[in-house]
Amino acid sequence: MAINTLLHRMKTKAVGLIALGLAICVTVVACGGGSSQQAGGVAPELVVDYIHTVLLADRTAYTKHVINRLKKLEGKDKPKGVVDAEATEGWQQTGGIPLPAQMFRLGAEIAADNGEFTYGLISPWNINDNQAPKSEFEKKAMAEVVETGEPYKDYQEIAGTTYYSAVYPDKAVAEACITCHNTHPVHKERYPDKVFEMGEVMGGIIINLPLKGT
Repeated sequence: MAINTLLHRMKTKAVGLIALGLAICVTVVACGGGSSQQAGGVAPELVVDYIHTVLLADRTAYTKHVINRLKKLEGKDKPKGVVDAEATEGWQQTGGIPLPAQMFRLGAEIAADNGEFTYGLISPWNINDNQAPKSEFEKKAMAEVVETGEPYKDYQEIAGTTYYSAVYPDKAVAEACITCHNTHPVHKERYPDKVFEMGEVMGGIIINLPLKGT
């Protein structure tokens, strides 16, 4: 019951975010080399910033105030845990709680089904192959974000549609983040020399916003 309630709340937030994004998107101006904002329009770089603010707030709150309070993380006891539940990759089979990256992906799937823009996680140290940077934009953006720690934004064309896309740094905000990744068998096999630390960029949050009229 607790899991169902949690997922219902997540779905409600995701749908609310979609509604907000669509309300803003109707005024986004497609740019053809000129100004990114015209009378009555909202610059696409502001729209993706708004979306990212909500995504990051939910992701951070879930990690700090849900995952950090659980008594177990991937089968290991957490001395400071107060909630008798476990966060685990196999949460659906064990009756546990989704890991932060999994919860984020669940929301992204709902957004993709109901909205026009998409978002997700990518990382050069991906555990899930679906989160590897694939396009030239993603590879370039991810490299810049890792190097600078700052967002990377630009236009790109996907299947004939122009998108304003942004990749924001996804940093380790809680001990659970680095513990889960550093000890994961796939991470240890693929990236044996990579040990994440608090505050370090672990990947990126990518947002793809289709531009009206393209």
